[in-house]
Amino acid sequence: MDGVDKEKVQRVVYEMSKGSKYFENEERKEALIRQKIEHMRARAAKLSASDLSHYQKVADKRILELDSTRDLSRIWLHVDMDAFYAAVETLSNPSLKGKPMAVGSMSMISTANYEARKFGVRAAMPGFIARKLCPDLIFVPTDFKKYTYYSDLTRKVFWDYDPNFMAASLDEAYLDITKVCEERSITGAEIAEELRSRIHEETGLTCSVGVAPNRLLAKVCSDINKPNGQFVLPNDRMAVITFISSLPIRKIGGIGKVTENILKGVFGISTCEEMLQKGSFLCALFSHSSSDFFLSVGLGLGETDTPEARFRKSISSERTFSATEDAALLYQKLADIAKMLSADMQKEGLSGRTLTLKLKTASFEVRTRAVTLQKYISSSDDILKHASNLLKAELPISLRLIGLRVSHFNEDKGGVPGAPTQKTLTTFFKSGDASRRTGDDQRSLGSDLSDLHFISEKETAISLENNETCHHEFGDPFERKHLSDIDDKNCISSINAYEMEKIDELSSNKTAAMVNTTDVKEWTTKSPKRDLSRVSEDDSSVQREPEDSNPDRLNKEPSTSGNEEFFSLNQMEMLFWVDDYKCSLCGAELPSSFVEERQEHSDFHLAERLQEEESGTGSSSLIPRLRIVPKDCSGSQNRRKKHKSSPKQGMHLPIDSFFTKKSSGQ
Repeated sequence: MDGVDKEKVQRVVYEMSKGSKYFENEERKEALIRQKIEHMRARAAKLSASDLSHYQKVADKRILELDSTRDLSRIWLHVDMDAFYAAVETLSNPSLKGKPMAVGSMSMISTANYEARKFGVRAAMPGFIARKLCPDLIFVPTDFKKYTYYSDLTRKVFWDYDPNFMAASLDEAYLDITKVCEERSITGAEIAEELRSRIHEETGLTCSVGVAPNRLLAKVCSDINKPNGQFVLPNDRMAVITFISSLPIRKIGGIGKVTENILKGVFGISTCEEMLQKGSFLCALFSHSSSDFFLSVGLGLGETDTPEARFRKSISSERTFSATEDAALLYQKLADIAKMLSADMQKEGLSGRTLTLKLKTASFEVRTRAVTLQKYISSSDDILKHASNLLKAELPISLRLIGLRVSHFNEDKGGVPGAPTQKTLTTFFKSGDASRRTGDDQRSLGSDLSDLHFISEKETAISLENNETCHHEFGDPFERKHLSDIDDKNCISSINAYEMEKIDELSSNKTAAMVNTTDVKEWTTKSPKRDLSRVSEDDSSVQREPEDSNPDRLNKEPSTSGNEEFFSLNQMEMLFWVDDYKCSLCGAELPSSFVEERQEHSDFHLAERLQEEESGTGSSSLIPRLRIVPKDCSGSQNRRKKHKSSPKQGMHLPIDSFFTKKSSGQ
């Protein structure tokens, strides 16, 4: 893009997009950036001289610590194919050589060759703007099958130099060439020259290469002598410091448009060296990890170790098209994407349980909707079935992009495939799975089965400290009954009560009834900070506050014991739907009309907890169960029932056996 009249390009982009939905979206993003800058400036202005002096010492100390970790023993090579998609198309159709050409359409461009870039045409630019900049521009449709074929050819060459190379995308990769340089007694520059020559011989394509002591610098170096060139940065500290000092911050991977504008607009930072000079501000106003990253960039530090192999966490497919609100066309697009995603999953032998739908509206607003299923899916029919339900809830809508992502694979837990279907809680308790556990297993589910999920006529609260189980009555939440006393060995008090708008009636079979989370609209706390719960060995009563005080808060009588233990309500995981849409535990979004899917989602979370408890993974974080009082109880009288005596020491009853026992006794 050197030599391009950037002012002309910006003027054309402005004139061509003014008044469009794209332009309005860009204006919104610019406004957000300005707001962030103003907010950061206000925070910086509040820093006193003593504050800056303190943070300067913090920055100086951190710079010394980071510099001491510098590793100059490795040689990293970053290879980047030159205008890859366009080069492959030119290779397939030699008549395009020397002509301005872009891969994509009038809607959006994936990449452009170097002839087109001279006019200011670039990737991620709308095609109609590119045509305005370059009237003779030729459009070629994308062909990912062809690009994947040539990418595989290049990777065979990479493997000869580093079997553990890191593929960053179809057209770029990182190679640790330290070993091959030592074995062959040659330099990184010679390896780079040889690799570029071999790639051209094998594919007919050219590439650019950067060689440096770490991956961050190698990527920067590969961009210096593009196209078909290379740049080598010696493994020398002074050479690295000199190279990085005058480097524009936007050249660094991880510093994009927003971060660049904040660093420039607030601190006047435009080069990497200036990050070290303004280290006090960075340490004062950014998080520890962010400030460490900025200081590392200023020192020219980057990753040098080959990362361990990681399991794929998700797989996705999406497509952009001209904005439309035709429901039939949108469903057809969705079906096509489901087929592509299914093919990719089956190719890798994957099946997942969480499906996410991504939508970009005509106004460039991005929405995501997700559903977590009982069973693992991979077929296009299953994907399309659930994706269609998610899309149906959003119609009518005008869209320009649809994407699908599947995650929560069956290999997630240590690479071992999970069960093909997730049991429901009812099935679990009625099956032999629950009855197989006897009194020999002293593990307790405790708060993992919170009151939001299970309510029975008799509630079981479990104390881990004295291994006792205390029983007390739990009445119908819609009947204004009094609070029962808790065992005098385990008095829980000073906790927040939660407001409850709607809960399903208790199950008629009077087993461990499960509250349908699809009907729980909203749970809120009266205070933004949850109070601590206090457990006392002597205090044996829980009282309501007077009627003229907050009716939704529990209070306790003064404790006379010095041996007190504290438990935080923050440890209680409670599933509810935020704004009647979003799961509070995993963030999955489900409309209220998805009754069956919400029930499956609830079953999944609860049964997963049970399975984790079976494997012993969740026992360390158990806390006593806390009573939750619906707001309907505010007018109840402060009455008490006689609390029942606790079982003897050592007679702990596992909660799964408790439920099975009740079920069999009915």
